[in-house]
Amino acid sequence: MSTGYQILNQHLTHFLTFQVIDWIDVFTRKIYRDIITDSLTYCRTAKGLKVWAYVIMSNHVHVLFEASKSNLSDVVRDFKRHTASQILKAIKESNESRKDWMIKRFEFAARSNKRTNDIQFWTHENHAIEIYSHKFLCQKMAYIHNNPVRAGLVLNPSEWMYSSQSNYMDKESIIKIDLIDL
Repeated sequence: MSTGYQILNQHLTHFLTFQVIDWIDVFTRKIYRDIITDSLTYCRTAKGLKVWAYVIMSNHVHVLFEASKSNLSDVVRDFKRHTASQILKAIKESNESRKDWMIKRFEFAARSNKRTNDIQFWTHENHAIEIYSHKFLCQKMAYIHNNPVRAGLVLNPSEWMYSSQSNYMDKESIIKIDLIDL
């Protein structure tokens, strides 16, 4: 069995990517982004998750996480399970114009995956990369914060509301995170 992208050292900081099935642009709607930010806040306060950096893009989320209880895999699993169920519930109960198409895509993805029952929101891969040095941490943080710039959404990283860049610049931010000395 391959050990690539697995979280082997549960107590170390990891760069992770959570990707929506088929790269569906779910997070273009505030209601779904808020589920992510609320869940990040909950995991920080209730599960001991250290959130060093994050960015929410239209169809994926990049984070730098560390679990204070050395249970990063468990926290990530719970985060993805909770956010998936809440987002799917919101899609089904809202006036989402893409509702039928989205639900069909999520159901189709589940049918082609042995590990999923009826519907699948996130891909199973987290692309976990262990942070092994301060320099590497800074590189991954820059990658996270520059993601909206590379996508052509903003000119400067601090302009993207759904990112931790503003936290590091002492500006108003969407959620509180754990700051690293850079």
